[in-house]
Amino acid sequence: MSDTVPETQIPVAQAEAKTAAEDATGLAAEPEYDPAAPAPLNVPRVPTGDAEVDAQLERLGDADHLATDGHLEVYEDVHRGLRDALTALDARPGPPAPPSMPGMRS
Repeated sequence: MSDTVPETQIPVAQAEAKTAAEDATGLAAEPEYDPAAPAPLNVPRVPTGDAEVDAQLERLGDADHLATDGHLEVYEDVHRGLRDALTALDARPGPPAPPSMPGMRS
């Protein structure tokens, strides 16, 4: 008598029958649901009216199709683009400063 348990194997005939059935229908078995697979969040993005900002917000959608380890690159790229857009607002010339009155110190 042996204490070992025999390994369970799928008979070759069953495995071949499954492959033949898939070939006959042209369809493979549906993949199982994988909760860890990338999936879009479908968060609506409302246009801001600024083309540069809107382009950056659309870029966030690229993360929907990436695994989690790929999100950081997209987020950093979008952050950099939004920061550049804000910096550009500071660099634009505004209205001239009002003239100072004589005798007033600033």
